[in-house]
Amino acid sequence: MTTPALKIRISFGSQVAMGPGKADLLEAIDACGSISAAAKQMKMSYRRAWELVDVMNKCFTEPLVHSSPGGAHGGGAHLTEFGRTILKSYRDLIVKSQLAAQAELTKISAALK
Repeated sequence: MTTPALKIRISFGSQVAMGPGKADLLEAIDACGSISAAAKQMKMSYRRAWELVDVMNKCFTEPLVHSSPGGAHGGGAHLTEFGRTILKSYRDLIVKSQLAAQAELTKISAALK
């Protein structure tokens, strides 16, 4: 059985600054230490992951992810402290929104096939 869920995206102009997929990507980068490894874990291309990171970094006043090119000295990527703060705020927003909308979501869920 499929369970209905809220999906919240935060738009900034014509861009989606943060959404469920971007939050998941940030968590994967945090866990893996690289955009490439995070992309593989999420089964997306490195290019797509890099584009999502680029959009996030451009939408916010500070970068969420800092990356260094690979090569002989390694490279990698990590969340900035600002990135951790934004990710936590987004996750908290989701939890609070789900709690606030529970009654309506239950009514809508009951009417779905």
